[in-house]
Amino acid sequence: MFARLSDVMAIAGGAFIATHTPSFDGGDGYDSALVAIAMLLALMICPSLGLYQIGRRHLFWRCVCLPVLVWLSVLAAACACVVVLHKPYRFNWGWLGEWAILTSAGVVGCRLAAHAFCLRLGGLDVETRGVAVVGSAAYCRNLIRKVDTTSGSVYRVSAVFNTKPATDALATGLPTFRDREAFASYIRKLQIAEIWLALPLSEEQTMLEFIELFRNDLINIRFIPDVSALVPFDSGMADLDGTSAINLVASPIAAHSLLGKEVFDRLFALCVVCGLSPILLVIALAVKLTSHGPVFFKQRRKGANGKIFNIYKFRSMRVHTEVAGMVRQATRNDPRVTRVGAFLRRTSLDELPQFLNVLRGEMSVVGPRPHAIEHDKLYQDIVDGYIHRYRIKPGITGWAQVNGFRGETDRIEKMQGRVAHDLYYLSNWSFWLDMRIVAATIYKGLIHRNAY
Repeated sequence: MFARLSDVMAIAGGAFIATHTPSFDGGDGYDSALVAIAMLLALMICPSLGLYQIGRRHLFWRCVCLPVLVWLSVLAAACACVVVLHKPYRFNWGWLGEWAILTSAGVVGCRLAAHAFCLRLGGLDVETRGVAVVGSAAYCRNLIRKVDTTSGSVYRVSAVFNTKPATDALATGLPTFRDREAFASYIRKLQIAEIWLALPLSEEQTMLEFIELFRNDLINIRFIPDVSALVPFDSGMADLDGTSAINLVASPIAAHSLLGKEVFDRLFALCVVCGLSPILLVIALAVKLTSHGPVFFKQRRKGANGKIFNIYKFRSMRVHTEVAGMVRQATRNDPRVTRVGAFLRRTSLDELPQFLNVLRGEMSVVGPRPHAIEHDKLYQDIVDGYIHRYRIKPGITGWAQVNGFRGETDRIEKMQGRVAHDLYYLSNWSFWLDMRIVAATIYKGLIHRNAY
């Protein structure tokens, strides 16, 4: 809370100081609105980008680089909002530059102070604790990777006991044991404080044997169940009114983590709709004047948590009647596609009305592409993990699309590849991954050989 308040105060304070410098020559009356929007965006965006996580690693990045980058992004977004809301607005570039520099210094200073205070308060400046892991090679590798990549972790994996050496080699560079007595001697020699039993639920006997092996040692023994064979995503713990539970089948993304994504979606969609309104009007006229039928094509799709909504596209086909319960995908040289529609589909311009779905809160800019409900019924029984695509809002573009999985899914392998990429996106989601996908979509262009 202190860090969040200090960021807001740094933004307001930087603007105030910049306004009262001798070089300031006055503004056009809208600077206060710009400051207010920047403060609001900072409160919404900064928490979702991990700006308030405390740790001992990568201090320069966490306390200097990241706060400055986020602040400059917030400033750019605030400027875009002001331009959209008040197009005649003219920036005082000198004042804006001074504000940016002063606030950057303020947020860095506040971050360093908050970081030092929280480290001392939370006792995170204690020595790292050595840990020995017992489990199969694959799960041990995953666990070691998590420990190594967790910011501010006080644990360090010092040794591993591989329970299945015949099936998989560990190859982590750490001392690896197969003999229990040698493993126990090493633990006692290095005075390792904890042992993590990363074992499947079925290996109760193995757990009992290791507990018996260290029955006379003052060592913490913790059980980290290997449920990788049961869960579609990396499992996490949930606090259910004071009762701890392991998530077996649950969304890997907490609802509060998506606040920054929601803000970005609405702002980005608003900018696109306002900025491209002349192009949208021209396309609408071209569709209406070149073929009989409505401008927009509407189709029922599933959104987050399976909620049904109507997706919008510019109509690219001649009006025709579909067989009940079936949706025929467009194929190459499909006779149903109009001449204007063929151009719209090749350039993906027919997808632009989906930004209206984003503004309505039904879709996201980035996420798994929604399929026709008839296709959902077909694939959810034959493609593993298919239904989990709907644990987040569907997107206009996605990780699968920027990796080439677009267009017709005439073979089951294509859908399996698309779903695999969608599940990867869910498991590894971050705001920066969304930005990477948006950048890749723009860089690679909207035209694709599979778009027809």
